[in-house]
Parts: sequence; C-alpha cells; structure tokens
Amino acid sequence: MREPGASGGHGESCYLDLPLRTFLGLLASDRPAPAGGAAAALGVALAASLCAMTARRSGRQLPEAAGLAAEAGRLADLVAPLAQADAEAYRAVIAARRRPPGPPADLAAALSGAADVPMRIAEIGAQVAALAARLAAHGHPDLRGDAVAAALLAGAGTRSACALVRINLAAARSDERLARVTRLLAALPPAPSG
Repeated sequence: MREPGASGGHGESCYLDLPLRTFLGLLASDRPAPAGGAAAALGVALAASLCAMTARRSGRQLPEAAGLAAEAGRLADLVAPLAQADAEAYRAVIAARRRPPGPPADLAAALSGAADVPMRIAEIGAQVAALAARLAAHGHPDLRGDAVAAALLAGAGTRSACALVRINLAAARSDERLARVTRLLAALPPAPSG
C-alpha cells in the first residue's frame, strides 16, 4: 500500500487532499519530499486565500473588491497544486542522483526541471504579495491584520521559491530564470507594517 502523499496513483493534488496534520507530518518526516517548495506553494496559497476573504469583505472600501477576490481565488487555485508538482520534480532530481554515474547532463536536466516549479510559485507569490499590499492599504480597516499576514506569507513564499530556483540552477549561471528571480525580488513590494 502506498503512503499518503507518495507520488503516483493519487492524482496531482494529493497533498491538498490530506488532512493538515498529515501533511505537516510528511513535511517533518525524513523523506526528501514534500519539502521547501511545497511549503512555499502552500504559504502563497494561504496568502491568496486570505486576500480573497479580505477582498470579499472590503466592498465598501474598494469598488473592485469582487474582482480582487476572484483574482485572489484564481491565484490560490494556480499555486496550491504546485506543492505536489514541486515534490514530483524534486523526486526526479533524487532519481537522477541515484542512477549510476552517467552524463552530467542528466542531473543538470533534472535540476533545470526542478527549477521550473519554484519559479512559477515565485511569480504567483509576487502577484499575491502585491494584491495583499493593496488590500492592506485600501481594504476594510478591520481586516488590515489579515491583509498584512497575507503580504508577509506571500513575500516569504516568493523569497523561498526564488532561493530554490537559485539553488537548483547554481551550475547553470547563464539560465535566464536567474535574471527573472533577481527582477522579481527587486520588484517585490515591501511588506506593510501591522
């Protein structure tokens, strides 16, 4: 019998189908995945969900609140499954490292593939961070703390995912994703204060 969260047979969103306590146990276990990328994806998804809630309750303050809530929900739906995708991409790196010595290109290709998912997490996280900052500044004042929490979570998820991209591409100095990470981090809005 396959354990919860193991790849294969459970569908792409199996981490999302687990009880939170079970997922946290997997994250804390001695398994290689889920790990940092999954945590970053779920942090950004939590931030986007907080943004959706804050926007829904900010209709008086923001005429575009319904659209902001829909956008936050869309971003949450995009990023949450990346927790599973990141674990699967990392498993490919582990498999490449365990194979008998072969062409270095095999491991390089696996690492390059493993950089794709955190790159996407970072891009979505930056969008969520900007949305959260807007809601903190202009949303319902009673929900400012929720918007600030969302901004902090989104910023942390974005920075974590960017770090993973850099680690995975350490041997690929000319990869354009490294420049994208630098631009993304430079454009990340400062987190609003509480």
